[in-house]
Amino acid sequence: MSVATFGSLVARDVAAVTHDAVDLTSGFWVVVMTFEGELTAARMDRVSRHEAPTPDHAGRWPRLVGEWSTSLDRTAYLAGVAEIRARIEAGTVYQVNLCRILEHALPEDARIEDLGHRLAAGNPAPFAATIDLPDAGLEIACASPEAYLRRSGTRVTSRPIKGTAPTEAGLLPKDYAENVMIVDLVRNDLGHVSRPGTVEVDHLCRVEQHPGLVHLVSDVSGRLKPGIRWSDLLDASFPPGSVSGAPKHTALLSIADLEPVPRGPYCGAVGWLDADRDEAVLAVGIRTFWAAQDGRGHRVLRFGTGAGITWDSDAVQEWEETELKAARLVALAAGAHSESGRV
Repeated sequence: MSVATFGSLVARDVAAVTHDAVDLTSGFWVVVMTFEGELTAARMDRVSRHEAPTPDHAGRWPRLVGEWSTSLDRTAYLAGVAEIRARIEAGTVYQVNLCRILEHALPEDARIEDLGHRLAAGNPAPFAATIDLPDAGLEIACASPEAYLRRSGTRVTSRPIKGTAPTEAGLLPKDYAENVMIVDLVRNDLGHVSRPGTVEVDHLCRVEQHPGLVHLVSDVSGRLKPGIRWSDLLDASFPPGSVSGAPKHTALLSIADLEPVPRGPYCGAVGWLDADRDEAVLAVGIRTFWAAQDGRGHRVLRFGTGAGITWDSDAVQEWEETELKAARLVALAAGAHSESGRV
């Protein structure tokens, strides 16, 4: 059975699939956008908004034995940080999110729904999602702490995260400066589709506790202009500024130059929208696993991790931040009962 779970909201049975946001005019849709902008939206036949939790099947998820591969090893990542700092010094960009994709072989009978249960138990997240829609090409288990877009009527809100440390005491001036930079970018994005004078910063650099680390989070909101379609909103704001960089255009060019593989759903959008109610909750696809086929046709599990690079970045510390963000989640996906260890 095809099922997508977002907390107590559960959607079942795919009625249609589209890859064009212009089609999002009516109905309830499960939405995934890759960082590269490829949309897959599945209109669902049945939606339950207050469903009781299902039995915990976390124990059914298989152990993943052995090392995970990474698209950028430590040496390549440090070199990437150095190149970004050179580009910042040259004035072409101010901040770039540099990411790497981890990969592990996945048994054919492994079900992403069971991984979703495992993450929910071991790493609760405010924007958790499990999307098990193989007919639509979507098998995703997400433990995202970050809202890309929330919509209620004409009000839209984005909650960019910038700044990560093991504890609040570990947050640096660089983290606060980076958060403010991305808030300005998000304000500009929402300004393209919001009524003049309605874009506001509701909260700036709030410290949030999450399993194993802390984040700096800000809230930016606006009121949509009349006639704005879902496609207009996505076009104006995607990809999320917190996982691209500033200015967004030149940051995306740097990402294309320095990251050897596509990010896929990682750093994209994962969530749902109800076109009949003008409602949506779309998370930034971080802390996210997805099943895919590798170049040899073998089933694999992928996971992304990254860090925001500025002029003040220390390359080794940025590499260690990518490990901090991945360690707990990868340990859970591997079947371990501890979040310790490196990847």
